[in-house]
Amino acid sequence: MKNTSLTEKHIALGAKMVPFAGYNMPVQYAGLIQEHHCVRNAVGVFDVSHMGEFWISGPKAFDLIQYATSNDVSKLFDGKVQYSCMPNATGGIVDDLLVYRVNEEMYLLVVNASNIDKDWNHLSELNKQFGATMVNKSDETSLLAVQGPKAAEALQSLTDMTLSDMEYYTFKIGTFAGVENVVVSTTGYTGAGGFEIYFPNEAANNMWDKIFAAGAAQGIQPIGLGARDTLRLEMGFCLYGNDINDTTSPLEAGLGWITKFSAPFLNSENLKAQKEAGVTRKLVAFEMIDKGIPRHDYEIADANGNVVGVVTSGTQSPSLEKAIGLGYVPTAMSALGTEVFILVRGKSLKAVVVSLPFYKK
Repeated sequence: MKNTSLTEKHIALGAKMVPFAGYNMPVQYAGLIQEHHCVRNAVGVFDVSHMGEFWISGPKAFDLIQYATSNDVSKLFDGKVQYSCMPNATGGIVDDLLVYRVNEEMYLLVVNASNIDKDWNHLSELNKQFGATMVNKSDETSLLAVQGPKAAEALQSLTDMTLSDMEYYTFKIGTFAGVENVVVSTTGYTGAGGFEIYFPNEAANNMWDKIFAAGAAQGIQPIGLGARDTLRLEMGFCLYGNDINDTTSPLEAGLGWITKFSAPFLNSENLKAQKEAGVTRKLVAFEMIDKGIPRHDYEIADANGNVVGVVTSGTQSPSLEKAIGLGYVPTAMSALGTEVFILVRGKSLKAVVVSLPFYKK
């Protein structure tokens, strides 16, 4: 089990620690509901240092990333971030990731913690035909996500970079809390606004202390992975390993918007054919009508009791005070308003297909 540079901080704060993606991580501090509302209404800090960071550089960096990812990297400009996925050769997804363009020959890829080794090996294999320079900085990099509507106000005193004018999915590199060459981005996984701050491990404890001192007036709190999951699910954001994996097509998962066929990428011909033929199943969002909470791997049935799919993510939404979930169903059952039934402990509970996000500001 790996620790982040801030593990001792979390333990001292009374966090409940759990194993997650090979790391010892805080799942909650004061309590999931309170932490969730803190991020929605004020500002909270997540330690997400378990995420992976790969720096790809050189004259062939663009070519490698354009081939390895499904989105169109040519649309990026300096300081812009792109959400994308890495398709595999069999129609599934190796990982979903963020692509940061520093300049035309320097990119940062941010990948999921559980997939760091798999992603690195996959990219290294593809890179044999390109020859880009690849550096894995995952074990040397700490990452704090400071999320919520008061995040800019809480952090501005720590940097000369203007935070309030940063558009969604952009980043700046500068001095933050006295540390040089810090990457500050606005890619958020909560739908509440805010920033991601990347810096060397050795600065972690000082960075944490300065952020909490700076945000005291805004009611800043530490937030665990439990609230991170309820916040992202309210927005309908996919979680790798739950909603997408090596066997799910990006088109089935509703990620057609990051699957661009303007340039060839790994398995693009097969995915293009799938798009033209139409997918046979889709990831849908649903709200429970009957009382009960859907959980990962619960079965989804039709009105006749036939099992037609599976719940990939589910929870009781703190913001909406209702049970919500995501799951795969046959395309014929994916239309808004379609009734589906979630099998919960032997009971068939009614739900209805709805649009995303669940939480609308």
